[in-house]
Amino acid sequence: MTTHTIRAFAPADSEAMLAFAQGLPEHDLLFLGRDLRHPRVVSAWLGAIAEGWIDSVLAEDDGTIVGTAAVVRDPLGWSRHVGEVRLLVSAERRGAGLGRDLLEAAFAIAEQRGLTKLTAQMTPDQTGSIALFESLGFRAEALLKDQLCDRGGRLHDLAILSHDARSARARREALGLE
Repeated sequence: MTTHTIRAFAPADSEAMLAFAQGLPEHDLLFLGRDLRHPRVVSAWLGAIAEGWIDSVLAEDDGTIVGTAAVVRDPLGWSRHVGEVRLLVSAERRGAGLGRDLLEAAFAIAEQRGLTKLTAQMTPDQTGSIALFESLGFRAEALLKDQLCDRGGRLHDLAILSHDARSARARREALGLE
């Protein structure tokens, strides 16, 4: 059985994160808005963590990054109560509970930050990711046609899911899980 450790993403993890991103198919990265395989993108991510705009964790297995989750928010904006969840899991670790563990870590971050709504973006053909998010209370909210363009010039739709963190917390409390 493979195990993993979840911890905060730190500046010392920059090269390991780049190596992780290089191992992911481009299609897995489309929803991020920027190509995570570039050092400047990872550097900007770490800068946003330092400035308090992003909270991010990673999952390691024997010192190798096998997944990551981030909660992105704009504390100065009109939607400061909303966090966008970004989740990536290596292909060989999918379906084994790692994504669920990372998403649960994102929920804990959101609760700590007082967020009342979470969103997630992905392409509609990422059915495993959609099923995972829906199993934890996310629901489809929008579909943006031809929103993404990959390096080959192919257009892809973007699905947006959302989660009402307040009602989920109330359900957990009612069930005695909190």
